[in-house]
Parts: sequence; structure tokens; C-alpha cells
Amino acid sequence: MVEGRWRTAGSALLRVIVVWAVSTLTMLALAGLLPDFQLQSDDGDSITRTALTAAYGAGAFGLLTALVWPVVVRALLLVPALVLGLLVFFLNGSLLLIALWLIPDDRGAADPETAVVVAAVMSAVASATSTALAVRDDNAYRRRLSRLADRRRRRRGADEDRSGPPGTVFLQLDGVGHDVLRRAAEDGVMPTVAGWLGTTHRLTPWRTDWSSQTGASQLGILHGSNHDVPAFRWYEKDRGRFMVSNRPAGAVELQRRAIERTGDGGLLTVDGASRGNLFSGGADQLALVLSMAARRGRANRSRAGYFAYFSDPANAVRTALSFVAEVAREIGQSVRARLRGDRPRIGRGGLYPLIRAFATVVERDVVVAAVIGDMLAGRTAVYADLVAYDEVAHHSGPHSRDAAQVLERIDRSLALIAKVADHAPRDYRIVLLSDHGQSPGETFEGAYGLTLKDLVRAGCGLPVSRRAERSKSGAEARDAAGDALRMALHRRPADGADEQPARGSDPIVLASGNLALISFPDVAERLSREQIEARHPALLSTLANHPGIGFLLVGSEEHGAVVLGAGGAQAPIAEVPIARLADDGPLAGFGPGAADAVRRTDSFPHVADIMVNSMYDPKTGTVHAFEEQIGSHGGLGGEQSQPFLLSPLELSAPVGDGEGLVGAERVHRVLRRWLRECEGPQVPLGPLGPADSVTPLG
Repeated sequence: MVEGRWRTAGSALLRVIVVWAVSTLTMLALAGLLPDFQLQSDDGDSITRTALTAAYGAGAFGLLTALVWPVVVRALLLVPALVLGLLVFFLNGSLLLIALWLIPDDRGAADPETAVVVAAVMSAVASATSTALAVRDDNAYRRRLSRLADRRRRRRGADEDRSGPPGTVFLQLDGVGHDVLRRAAEDGVMPTVAGWLGTTHRLTPWRTDWSSQTGASQLGILHGSNHDVPAFRWYEKDRGRFMVSNRPAGAVELQRRAIERTGDGGLLTVDGASRGNLFSGGADQLALVLSMAARRGRANRSRAGYFAYFSDPANAVRTALSFVAEVAREIGQSVRARLRGDRPRIGRGGLYPLIRAFATVVERDVVVAAVIGDMLAGRTAVYADLVAYDEVAHHSGPHSRDAAQVLERIDRSLALIAKVADHAPRDYRIVLLSDHGQSPGETFEGAYGLTLKDLVRAGCGLPVSRRAERSKSGAEARDAAGDALRMALHRRPADGADEQPARGSDPIVLASGNLALISFPDVAERLSREQIEARHPALLSTLANHPGIGFLLVGSEEHGAVVLGAGGAQAPIAEVPIARLADDGPLAGFGPGAADAVRRTDSFPHVADIMVNSMYDPKTGTVHAFEEQIGSHGGLGGEQSQPFLLSPLELSAPVGDGEGLVGAERVHRVLRRWLRECEGPQVPLGPLGPADSVTPLG
């Protein structure tokens, strides 16, 4: 505590010195620009003497302003606002004249009119400098928000009694896996979390569905159902449309489907707030919620949260400075990684430094400010998503120093939120959770020289890029496709039935981390293995036997569906019917529950013709993303499927001893139970109100 006080005092002293120095430079500049403002004796002075005179005058003016101005303002409280506004300039000018009079040897002088101008400029510069230095001070920021909240509550006549039921704040640390959080706490990267572990909070791992990504997990957590969300992005044959979880149209439709399936509005239906999320959770207080972005009405727009935040100039300065610093930090980290020859590594140029700064600074500041405002307003339940770590880990790696630095800054935000709880009108229980983790590894293209789309096209005998043709995998796939085609021509049925795909039937390949979905849009229904092999005889064997692919899921006329893996001496492909699928065979190494996760996805109406999961090495924990990410999530394999819950000990345990917590829908039920324990919002089971209805896509 003593060390913290000394640090605070040192920071305050540094700010005073910096403001003094800037004010001195401002006074020197004005003396050079204004003919009636003098900082030298009549005989002239050296530059050093003039600078000392400016420092003396700036210090005297700052001291007088700090000591005299509050007394003068208090004495003039009864003066009309317009008159007081005019007096401000006169009084500031008077204080400057006094400061110049105090300079020894009469070296400072100014006409009264010039003194008013100089005083106004110096006050503005000193105020801007002081604000720029203080805005990044979390304690100062917290105190300022607290004062604003106190004034708001006094205007509303709010009751200050904290004896009512506690509120709950759910903070989602996007992409932070269970093991990453535990190591960060143990290594001192997240001291706030370390202080909670084992003392006030319990840490519980949970397991995602096959689709280990925010769209599926957060939909299940907030709305109780992530049925028919096979991946981050997929193609729906019946509608002829692509679905992408982080696009407004996709988020709207997914939320509508979840509400229709469950019959209730979501976790936050009563007195809830949703901040920075893909989905609303039924909350009426929204900021940066993607599923509400397309709604009409200014209050419900996704960007309304930005307007509310940046309408405060101090917020704008605070975030702008941090944004510039983060862009510079990313450029420096990227250059150092390239010079060190770090592997794996992906390109981090172009707009990425700006995208990273937006996620790690702008999004963080707006969401944290909104959560603090919700707590100071006494809302019952708040759910917010902090996406900074996930963005950086995709490009730098989940275990990189870059990602660890982001966790340090997230931890400071958590500490700030915890401190703000002391000023809130009610007690708050803070729950940390994540929606998925991330698994490291070289990209599929980086490891094998071609993309999965190239491999699929080669396996279908379709043209591919020159680079893919030159790669070993591409050449092998094209040779296999040619051999299979020649064999198929010899086996063509006597009736001449054309089994070749129709014109325009090129496969659609969509990547979601280390999970990929292959669809043939010319056929309305899900293709079976038999149909795929009749159309493209070499495709499934090419994919199943590729070293970068772990397993496939395809439909089957005989078994309903089958999981395919690399073959051996007895068979070109290992095949396991979905009914007999277990956590061994093609799924060996992917962890407990993998078979159940695959079976569940197979039941979805929009499961792809071919579901492809990359390889996973249990020894190194690595996977191969099918997109440009060296830290990925979206499928099975490693830490990506192992997020966490960090909950206060006052709340009941998420699951019983020896029981696992599996699936986002189960997490939703746990959070609902905790809200009931806090006497929080009860999720209605009756008809939905207008605020909960979402217009379906056409």
C-alpha cells in the first residue's frame, strides 16, 4: 500500500513537471509572437535567462490559478452564467499580470489586452496537457466516472442503500483458454486474476461444441441454443446464402432462430445490458451489439455506443493517444518478429495495425466504460465481451509475448472494474468466462504450399493456381484425380447415366479456423459419400489421407453418416459409422467428448457435404488453420476447445464434483441459475415483447 502511494505521488509530481514545462514553452512562444508581451529586461537577456523567466512566470501563473481560482469561482456563484463567462477572461488575465509582476527585476510585462490572450492560451494548453497525461491514469479515470455517476444518481434521487440484492457482471475474455488464463495468473501477467484464484473465485474449465468460435459459443451462452451453427461461416443450400457469424445480417438471423427455438428472449431480458457482443441476450441496454446493428432507430444502432463514449472529449483524448501507441507497438513487434525469424509467422502489414488497435484500444475502452456506467447506474446484469486477446493471438500466437502484453492490459481493465464496484449503488459479483481458447500452429498453406481450396479443386480435377500445382500435395491430388477419372470412365454404367457434376458446380470451400466446410451448391440436399465418390472419385481419399487433415464427416446412404480418416494397408480410407463413433480411431487424440460433438453437428440441418477438421498433434498442441492464423479456433484439437469459468465462491459450483461442463447451452443454464441465486432477472417463458422480436431475413 505504501509503495502504491509513493507511485501515485510520483506520477502526480511528474504530471506537474510536464505541465509546467509545456506552459513555459507556450509562454516563450507567445512572447516571440506577440509584440506587447515581454519576458526580457530592456537591455536584453540571454536565451537561458529568458527561459528561466518564462519558467518563473509559468510557475507563478499555474500556482495562482490553482490557489486563487477556486476561491474566486466560489465567491461568484451567484453571478449570472453569461456574466461569469465574460469575467473568466478578465480574471485569468489579471492572474497573469500578477504572475508577471512577481518575476524579479521587472522582466515580465504585458498590456492588459495581451494578458487576456496569453492567459487564455496558456490555460487551454495546460488543461489539454494535464488531460492528456491523466486520461491514461486508471485511478483518475475511475474517480471521474464515479463523480459523474454520483451527479447522475443525485439528479434521479436514487437510493444509496447497498443492502439490496447484488448485481452480476459477466466479462467474456474472448479467446482466452483455460490453460492460458491459469499460466498468466501464475506467471504474474494477470495479478488481478491471480488475487481472485482460490481466494474469492473458483476456476472451472468447460468444453466447447465442435464449432469452437464466438458465434456458436456466445449464441448458446446468451440465448440458450446454438443449434444448427456448424461453423463460423457456412453455406445454406436451401436459402442459397452464406452465413457469417460476425456479419450483422448473420447475427440477426442466428439470434432470431435461437429465440424461436427456446421461446425466451435471452439471459439479460430484465434490467440487463449487453456490451460489445454479437448478440443482445434480450437486454434493453445495448452498445456495440452486432445483431442490433441493422435495427432502425438511433438508440438501437450498434455504433450508438461509440457516439456516447466519444462525446466526452476526455475519452476521445484518452483513446486516441492509446490508439496511436498501439499502432506503433504492433509495427515494432512485427518488425522484431521478422528480424528474429520467428516461426510460424504470417503477414501483419496493410491495415492490420489499425485493426489491432481498434480491437485492443477502441473496443476495449468503449466496452469498459459502458460496463462501468452500467455498474454505477446499478443495473442487475451486464454481459460484455473483450476481444483484444483473440485478435492479437490470431496473428502473433496464443502463447506469444505480444499476446501476454494484451493480457496485462486486460487485467488492468479488470482491476479498474473491480475498483469501480466500490462506488456502485449495489454490490456486484464479477464472473469471468471465455467462449473458446486458441490452438497454435503453422497455417495449412504455410505447411504444405497450397490452400485447402486448392487441394479440394485438385482432388476434383479442377484447375488450381500455379503455386498449388508445383506443391507436392497439389501434384499428388491431381495425379490421384486423373487416375480416378480414367478408372471411372471404364466403369461408366451401360445406360449412359451422366454422373458428372453439372456446369457451375464447383465446390464451395469455407474456412473457420482449423475447421472447413465443403459444399456442392448445384445439389439441394446434403450429398452422401456415395454421391461424392461418383462425382469426384479421388476427392475423399485425397482429403482423408492428407497429413494436414485429421478427419472428415460426410453423409452416407448406408450408415447415415460416417467419419473418415487416413487409411492403411487394408483400406485406402478408415471409415467409422456415426452410430459407432467413439473417441478413438480417426478421433484419437482429439480429446474426450469429440465423438459426441461430431454426432451433434451431424444432426444439424445445415451441416456441410464434407466437414473437414485439420490434424492435431497432442504432443505439441498444434493444429493447421485453413486461413491466415497462427493461433486459431473453430474446430477440434487442443486448447481451442477448453475455455473457462471464473466465478465467485458465493455462487454455487457450476457442476458437481467429477462432472464436466460441456457445451455453451449448458453454460447458459449455469449463468441463469446464478442470476436466480442473486435474485436477478428471471428469463420469461411467455410471449416475447416488441424489444425481443427480431425480423427474419428474407
